[in-house]
Amino acid sequence: MKVRREMEELLQQFVPEPQQHPAQFALKKKLQQLWHKYGANLLHCYDIPGLPPDNLKMEALFSHLRRHQRRISGRKSTVELRDFGHFKVLFLAQSEKQLLKQIQQVPLAQYKAQRLRLTLAEAPRQQKRRLHRNPASTIQALVNQHTELLTVLESQALSYQLDS
Repeated sequence: MKVRREMEELLQQFVPEPQQHPAQFALKKKLQQLWHKYGANLLHCYDIPGLPPDNLKMEALFSHLRRHQRRISGRKSTVELRDFGHFKVLFLAQSEKQLLKQIQQVPLAQYKAQRLRLTLAEAPRQQKRRLHRNPASTIQALVNQHTELLTVLESQALSYQLDS
């Protein structure tokens, strides 16, 4: 509230003459429009115990990750962060020893469960990539997989009929 009040006071104090200073007058007019349009969103704070009042540190972290990704890849795009950025955020170690210590704190069962979730989530994207890179072998693998599933289903149906 204090920042909002101070900003509004500054806008009221700044009164350029439209005839003598047209550029300053236009600047004030545009600044007032932007303040009324976006001011409330610029000053948004969280009032939740345990959370910081704003997300500036989080935004700074993502900015650092993007900058680092651009530097190591040499490309403008940071698409790789979409796939693995959450892991980089989880492991913010200053050294390899500290990273190893962080990784060792994760229980093996939980690691395997999360790894399985990641594999299942990545499967469609990997399938699409394989189909694009090597269509013949990918289609043959799909046909083989389908044939195996049919064989399993037929054997289950046969054993079900024999049991009945």
